Amino acid sequence: MIRAVIYRDPLENIVGFEVSGHSGYSERGKDIVCAAVSAIVQTAVIGLTEVLGIKVDYRQKAGEARCIIPEELSGGQIEKINIILKTMLHGLMSIQEGYSDYIRVEERRLN
Repeated sequence: MIRAVIYRDPLENIVGFEVSGHSGYSERGKDIVCAAVSAIVQTAVIGLTEVLGIKVDYRQKAGEARCIIPEELSGGQIEKINIILKTMLHGLMSIQEGYSDYIRVEERRLN
């Protein structure tokens, strides 16, 4: 199962995420759940880094991706980051609605 954890600060801003595991929906190369999750996550990171020019702490390896947003940002940057990451979250939740045996999305509040 894929596990996606979205981290929010006390102001409800998304400040990072981790996605790990394999869905097990189908064999490697034919797994539409893994492909959809990978595409959504990678597109969000491209939006942050290439479109907004934000230097995030992003690490990816087989079956795992982690992204942490830097703390020193302007209000305008935070708003734009949230638009991209909330879109990613809604995309992941949409996949969960159709494939709940293969992906679990959760949100955690950081203090």
